[in-house]
Amino acid sequence: MNENNLKKLVAQGLSAMQAGSDIAAKATDEINNDARHPALRSALEEGNRTSRQWADRIRRAAEQAGPAEQQGNPVLEAHYEVSQKIRQAAPDDASRDLGIIASGQLALHYWIASFGTMANYCRQTGMDDAARDMKACADEAKQADEKHNQLAEQLLSEA
Repeated sequence: MNENNLKKLVAQGLSAMQAGSDIAAKATDEINNDARHPALRSALEEGNRTSRQWADRIRRAAEQAGPAEQQGNPVLEAHYEVSQKIRQAAPDDASRDLGIIASGQLALHYWIASFGTMANYCRQTGMDDAARDMKACADEAKQADEKHNQLAEQLLSEA
């Protein structure tokens, strides 16, 4: 593949990831307000701090990649809508909290894939700093996913 075409793809992907970060930031307060279990609330606060770091890394990588047409992120927009419906339809606090965890894991899997892909593409285009940042984000998302698994097990054992 032509390196210029790959750099354009990277810039477009990072733009979509920036849009995804904006969607996640918008959803944060709403999700935090709906969570009831103290361990979940704590995990969400930690996740929000990490998300802000990811947004900074994405922004830096996008600056390195160069200009791109502003992208939306229909994947995370749809995910946000589904997350809202799950929370609104929950018959009780435990179900809502478990729904929040499930939705969070779906979002994390999106980020794992996105960060992993961008790490590989950035590396290929010589954007080594961005590649390291994207790899770090992917690793952090994998760790967060495992924490979500453990938290879900904890909540299920208490139910």
